[in-house]
Amino acid sequence: MELIDQHSKKIMEGCKERARDMGLDFENQTLEYIVSNKDLLELTPKMMIPTLYDYWVQDVEVLKEKGRYDLYPVNPFETVINTRPAISFYNDNNPDWMNVMIFYHVLAHIDFFQNNYYYQDTWNYDFKGEALADKRLIARLRSEKGRWVDYIIEFARSMDNLVGFYQELSRQDRPWLKSKQQREIDYYFDIFLQNEKQVSTQEYLDAIQEYNLYIREHDESVGHQLFFSHVKKKYPEFEEKFKNYLETFHTGQQDLIQFIMENSEFLNKRDNKWIKSVLEVIRKTSVFFQPQIRTKIMNEGWATYWHENLFLNDDRIKGHEVDFAKTHSKVASLSRVGMNAYAIGSRLFKQIEEYGDKGKYSLDYYNLLDINQRKDFDQEKHKGRELIFKVRQNYCDFMFIRDFINQDFVNQHQLFVAGKKLNRSKRKWEYYVKSRKAEDYRRMLLDNLYHPPHIGFSVTENGTLYLKHHFEQRPLVQEYIYNTMLGIEYLWGRPVQLETHEVESISAESQDEEADITWKKVLYSMENKRLTKKLL
Repeated sequence: MELIDQHSKKIMEGCKERARDMGLDFENQTLEYIVSNKDLLELTPKMMIPTLYDYWVQDVEVLKEKGRYDLYPVNPFETVINTRPAISFYNDNNPDWMNVMIFYHVLAHIDFFQNNYYYQDTWNYDFKGEALADKRLIARLRSEKGRWVDYIIEFARSMDNLVGFYQELSRQDRPWLKSKQQREIDYYFDIFLQNEKQVSTQEYLDAIQEYNLYIREHDESVGHQLFFSHVKKKYPEFEEKFKNYLETFHTGQQDLIQFIMENSEFLNKRDNKWIKSVLEVIRKTSVFFQPQIRTKIMNEGWATYWHENLFLNDDRIKGHEVDFAKTHSKVASLSRVGMNAYAIGSRLFKQIEEYGDKGKYSLDYYNLLDINQRKDFDQEKHKGRELIFKVRQNYCDFMFIRDFINQDFVNQHQLFVAGKKLNRSKRKWEYYVKSRKAEDYRRMLLDNLYHPPHIGFSVTENGTLYLKHHFEQRPLVQEYIYNTMLGIEYLWGRPVQLETHEVESISAESQDEEADITWKKVLYSMENKRLTKKLL
């Protein structure tokens, strides 16, 4: 693995200038490496972070990838990671015209990393550097604790999909929460008046109007103090209740790993505190990668949209338009069954831009019923480019699909939801067009997004950690339950119980996807490494 040569770096710098001219925004410093197929196989299990901690599963994945590559040799064009500076990797056999396309694709990814709301927790530090420190920490602990370090990593990784990503995001997004003044406002209007005093709507509106009046007549800080002096005279209990709220607020909502780290008597013993440092490494790593998981369609769609637009307007690639078309079609072709994130994402951004330019995000357009009038509708707003940048900044995959997959999009690209049924006479599955409705296609895409289980937790009177799976018609994978609960029991140091749902029966049409399923509530209990199950 080595840095790209000066010739290729010059091409990259030219791509940066053209990308910025079109509105992309990214830090100037980037690192580009040439890698071999062997390098890629070894980096892939580490999410392309060379400094990520070592773990035995990564070695297994390398062996699997080598076997797969021997049978199906496929070389990715590039890989880019969200570090400071941003690092990208390229195969050593790319011609210059292809590097132009790939560099634009990478720069769009970097723009997305450094401007999308969901990545804001990664903007202020270099994860690669932190990962190196974590790797050294785990290596040192291995030399002291031996195989127990790998047991702890495995136990933590079995539940690292339950990390509180949105809690972390909220803390980053709302720095004013550190301001007592703003928290006092939130508590008074959102909790105290509505939940505790249950005032009428008119009383609530009067309180807001009174607060605004104080702010207008005085300096904001002075007006705030005068208003709450009046509140404390009217409600003498407010000050004590707000103090209790602040104590709860500072504790904050915790995810399962955080809760165990803080409340496990076993982990807080003097000889076991090293375990908490390993858990924190696993949790921090999981939180770092959460944005990539939750924005895959948008991220790849954004990069595909821009490499197409920028490449075709780059005078350095004249004569290679056909080569580009062949390569681009392999990346961005629509799948008839399943989903291609590159294809769906880029086409959605194109539609959003078109709608913004023509003013189609309006009641005037949505109220039209005539298909020809809808086709010819154009208010010449020319807001499309501005709109896609706002979407890039504020959306994740869920909102992207929910808000912008409509019937026009489904019709234009001839999309459909594929069903399958068993042909008993031929003894094989057959696919068919199940629906061409936008709501069904939207639901199919949403159902395929990353969606970890929602697990609540509490502690019973006897110290048992009680996990409650908030069931959403998606059962837990049974083969993982034992190992996961075994790890949690070890870290908690006491018995663990899990409330969840399992399939009770499937209708006689179970060979078809539309089979009716009935569910049963069950309780798993883990104590002394033994797992039991009973119906609830």
